[in-house]
Order: sequence, then structure tokens, then C-alpha cells
Amino acid sequence: MIDNWKIELVFIPVTDVDRAKAFYVDQLGFHADHDQSPTPDIRFVQLTPPGSACSIAFGTGIGEMAPGTQKGVQIVVPDAAEARGHLVENGVTCSEVVDEGWGLFVYFDDPDGNSWALQELPAYAAGAAAATA
Repeated sequence: MIDNWKIELVFIPVTDVDRAKAFYVDQLGFHADHDQSPTPDIRFVQLTPPGSACSIAFGTGIGEMAPGTQKGVQIVVPDAAEARGHLVENGVTCSEVVDEGWGLFVYFDDPDGNSWALQELPAYAAGAAAATA
């Protein structure tokens, strides 16, 4: 039986590695886990959102996706309005909080146009998660 599958790394294609790292670390608050160049043609950067078990990676000489084509990566946050406030305070252009019916969302793009969503789960989701734990 196959069990315990985890998504732990999502590739984000970017044009400028230093600009992307500054955006994700300085503006969003991601933790810089790894930044290495094992060869002159490869640079691998791994960053993790606070409290997340899943990281993102980008760099040079890795991946085949065109910059700006990663759409719809989603981060669950405890409070969408508070998360939006953090983005705005750090100069990130983002949507207002949007009630989609299955949660509150804030949408934004990174400097390359990769799109992200922050989601505050509805109250009923916390009860369902507790029941399955």
C-alpha cells in the first residue's frame, strides 16, 4: 500500500534569481533554506513559507518552465486580512480579500507573473480536519 505521500517542493520559474529571492524572503517573509551553485551553470535556491512543510525552489540551469507560467500556487493562512496587511506593508501588490464561498482569498503575482493565492479556510474546514486527525 502506498501511503504518506507529501508534496515538499514546488518549482517556481523566474528570470532573475536574486530579484526573486529578495521578493520571497524580504517581502513575503519566506525562510532562505538553501542557495548553492554546484557548477558554474547551476544555481539552486530553496525557500520555505513560515510554518510550511512545503518549500519552493528556483534558480538557473534547473527546470524547464518559462518564467511566469506557474499559476495558482496556494498558501493556507490563519487570517486572510492579516496576511493581506503583511503583503501591503511590504510593498506587494495584491487583491482585496475575496470571499469565494469556500474560504477567503488574497491573490498576488511575483515579479515574473507567477500567480499565488492566500486562503483562509472557512470555519467548517477546521472541524472536518479535526475529525480526520
